[in-house]
Amino acid sequence: MMATRASALPAGDGWSYEVKWDGYRAQAIKNGKAVSLASRNLKDITRQFPTIAAAVSRIRADSAIVDGEIVAIDSDGRPSFQGLHHWSLEGLSIVYYAFDLLHVDGRDLTKRPLDERRDALRDAVDGSGLLLSDELPGTPQQITDAVRQLGLEGVIAKKRRSTYTAGRRSDAWIKVRFAQHQELVVGGYKPTAESFDSLLVGYYDGGKLIYAGKVRNGFTPGVRTQLFGAIRLLETSRCPFVNLPSTRAGHWGEGITADEMTLIRWVRPAIVAEVSFAEWTRDGSLRHAAFIGLRDDKRARDVRREQP
Repeated sequence: MMATRASALPAGDGWSYEVKWDGYRAQAIKNGKAVSLASRNLKDITRQFPTIAAAVSRIRADSAIVDGEIVAIDSDGRPSFQGLHHWSLEGLSIVYYAFDLLHVDGRDLTKRPLDERRDALRDAVDGSGLLLSDELPGTPQQITDAVRQLGLEGVIAKKRRSTYTAGRRSDAWIKVRFAQHQELVVGGYKPTAESFDSLLVGYYDGGKLIYAGKVRNGFTPGVRTQLFGAIRLLETSRCPFVNLPSTRAGHWGEGITADEMTLIRWVRPAIVAEVSFAEWTRDGSLRHAAFIGLRDDKRARDVRREQP
């Protein structure tokens, strides 16, 4: 089940609120002694997160399907999305925040209201090592102020009586991000002598890859080296963006002119990156985009522009 994006939290007694964790969405599955973790695109990621798999084995049920988020926590106690790719580094710990329970001991809970599912989830994960994504107290404004002050990504509002509708975006779950984020597909890069200066990114619209801008900032030396090694393997002679070249470079330098096209190296659109940015420009380009991390839990073809 996926949330619909909004600019402000809905208010009313029928809504509850949780932190929007900046990590990998994953289902934790226990079936007797067998446990597994599945990413948002149903990729098996059990071996990547052995400590979480061990905690899943301690769920207080013979069988269960839990929905939640895998999050890297840094030495200051803050979520670090890039840490998910470097979780062996000193000072990082990997945790799983559970926020929903879909099945337990043969019972399908997806048609039960959220509050009932939460109660069953609390019992199931108690003492397992999985963390509960607790409901936040306070008014929407108080919650917004507190989560902003903590520097967290955002808040999810959920209707208390809502059922779980798998595989689609629902207005029973509303997400509000306090920083602008967007998942985008890497389709090219501007090379330097040893690596790359910027990535060219875009999103799919009606099966066509639309160029959205350049990403120059946010790369640590280690991430840049790792990413360069990956994109070099995907090089192709053909530009994958349907709206390039641009007629002009643009006020903020987002466009790619015909002359610049000869300098760009194109890659097959297979890598998904999450970026932060200041705003969308009038011509549909990102302004002040910065790299946050790779999203290998999402298929490139599923990337769409998110509307505010």
